[in-house]
Amino acid sequence: MPAFQNLMQVFTLLDKSNCRQCNEKTCMAFAAAVFSGRRPLSDCPRVPPEIASRADRQSHTQASPPDEVEQQLADLRARLVTVDMADAARRTGAERRGNRLIVKIMGKDFAVDANGKIYTDIHANPWVTIPVLNYILHCKGAPVQDQWVPLRELPSGGDWYRLFGQRCEKPMKKIADVYPELFSDLVDIFNGQPVGGQFQADVALVLRPLPRIPLLICYWQAEDGMESNLNLFFDASAEANLGISGIYALGTGITRMFEKLAQRHGIG
Repeated sequence: MPAFQNLMQVFTLLDKSNCRQCNEKTCMAFAAAVFSGRRPLSDCPRVPPEIASRADRQSHTQASPPDEVEQQLADLRARLVTVDMADAARRTGAERRGNRLIVKIMGKDFAVDANGKIYTDIHANPWVTIPVLNYILHCKGAPVQDQWVPLRELPSGGDWYRLFGQRCEKPMKKIADVYPELFSDLVDIFNGQPVGGQFQADVALVLRPLPRIPLLICYWQAEDGMESNLNLFFDASAEANLGISGIYALGTGITRMFEKLAQRHGIG
């Protein structure tokens, strides 16, 4: 059995019954614990022993996380050789210029050619680059429906939303609490668009991290003894154009970008 390259490779081995015999709340939470190295796969009593044993032995020889990320990037770049760039431009809402595909990432140009070489003026963070390449490879071209839903209401979101809340919404809320000017900077730096008051939030801001994957950030400030809150919403078509694991990866990548932005403003 090869080393686990992502959380979903663990999750697909589970029966998804959320039986809690492993003492985790959900199968997704257990998969995250296995992928992070905190639990062995054999702690799940419903995984066949021969599969669990092979996985547990393999976990001792897995590549380090940076090596895994670089390998994943290399694999994605290699697969771009098979992509019809004209078809990819149509599906993704990108622009084709010669042998390059130009994808707008929050208003900035991100270009990639058929050999997987990247051309961009923005910092090519692997945690953003990987979802972009997956988007080019897998986007189905589903039209944006202008229907905002939380991640848990996407077709496969039920298995992911708790982890998404811990890794994306919670740290993003912390940044917004400490750095109240964050959203003004997002408008200026990342071409964010404030939206109307129908969302009943102190801040409602739409970003376009990918052409067919808009992201709505709603933030409520602390008030009258109530804690602050932040929720992320996606268009109902998002999973068809990126896949649930890609959406999760994109959310964590954006959160890391915001953390870098906050650090540059002296927030410790």
